[in-house]
Amino acid sequence: MADRDYYKSLGVSREASSDEIRKAYRKLAKQNHPDAKPGDRAAEKRFKDVQEAYAVLGDTEKREQYDRYGTAFEGSGQAPFQQSYHWGSPQGGQVDFSQFFGGGGGEIDLSSIFGGAFGQGAQSGFGGGRASQRNRQSTPKKGRDIQLEMEIPFQVAALGGSHSVQFQRNGKPDRLNVKVPAGVYTGSIIRLAGQGEPSSGNSTAGDLRLRVRVAPHPWFRREASNLIVEVPISPAEAVLGAKVEVPTLEDGNVTVTIPPGTSSGTKLRLKGKGVIDQKSKKKGDQYIIVKIAVPNQIDGSEKALYEQLKESETENPRHGLWGSS
Repeated sequence: MADRDYYKSLGVSREASSDEIRKAYRKLAKQNHPDAKPGDRAAEKRFKDVQEAYAVLGDTEKREQYDRYGTAFEGSGQAPFQQSYHWGSPQGGQVDFSQFFGGGGGEIDLSSIFGGAFGQGAQSGFGGGRASQRNRQSTPKKGRDIQLEMEIPFQVAALGGSHSVQFQRNGKPDRLNVKVPAGVYTGSIIRLAGQGEPSSGNSTAGDLRLRVRVAPHPWFRREASNLIVEVPISPAEAVLGAKVEVPTLEDGNVTVTIPPGTSSGTKLRLKGKGVIDQKSKKKGDQYIIVKIAVPNQIDGSEKALYEQLKESETENPRHGLWGSS
């Protein structure tokens, strides 16, 4: 098999810097990833070629050996001189490695050149035996997953949107814009396939797994798919009723009717103004909890009115509440 040109696979020159190689790999891997082009056999092959090329050119030591020996070094998944020589046996005779390396004498550490492919086999007297066969047939491992925690705004978690995340990939800082589905909550996991660490062989890159942490909102809180907001009203509004403006997460402020005689703690419902439930895909509701707000300070005329109101009250709101003592 002819040597494959890993530089051509990545579309870079042989003088390309490590950073240029990394950028080319990321661009091509993203373009040809199976998730981006499902069922496209040509893209799948290009994706594998790019992974294989980067596994060698992205490693300084492997790149140097590839530049010297081509894909015989490691890229094909097999060691060079693949014939099953029986070292020192009558069938194979002795092999003078100086013919391959231009002479010069001295010792040659084959394990450093061929990545250990001649390890136990050479020491035990055979080079094409079962140990090297297992090495050739071993399945390349998928790249390592990256796991991070990502804090997102309350509104993005509830309604969905895009959020930028910074992280370290392949030892270098990186940034991605992450699409956040509506309805995620603290503890949700967002998985980005192929955005983890690159593979060291002819396999796919790992995944980026983001554990969501939702930032608190100034006035909303969430209970399952429902939203809760506390709305303060005055004593007069509670007694006489009123129309008040109430915030919603998606539709701005809406006008809500407070019925006459509303007590503190009363719940009023706005149907369908909550958060999408990820299982049922239906929206929850928004609940308004009424809180009667009493003024901290009042002037003389206001105090007189409250005293007059107190004298006119005929019902004790605590009557019978605690039972007989």
